[in-house]
Amino acid sequence: MPYNQSLLDELNLLSQFSLESTQSGIKVHHTAAQEMIDAAKRLHDKGLITQDDGGYLTPLGRDALEHSEALIMILTTENRQPI
Repeated sequence: MPYNQSLLDELNLLSQFSLESTQSGIKVHHTAAQEMIDAAKRLHDKGLITQDDGGYLTPLGRDALEHSEALIMILTTENRQPI
């Protein structure tokens, strides 16, 4: 399944959250880019964040962020050994 722009927007918004603390959230203001406002609503509808304008990560959202960060690390690390 190829990534479409909506999924990339959701991943970019997820990346704004911190894994360092469960008490660290974000707020997507009404003046934000429309794609970020829409991404926040979709993430909330999917159960990944607590509010439709940000809030905090849910346990599922935390898992998603951990996996997305792992994927970025894999894709951006140099000198991978060939299989």
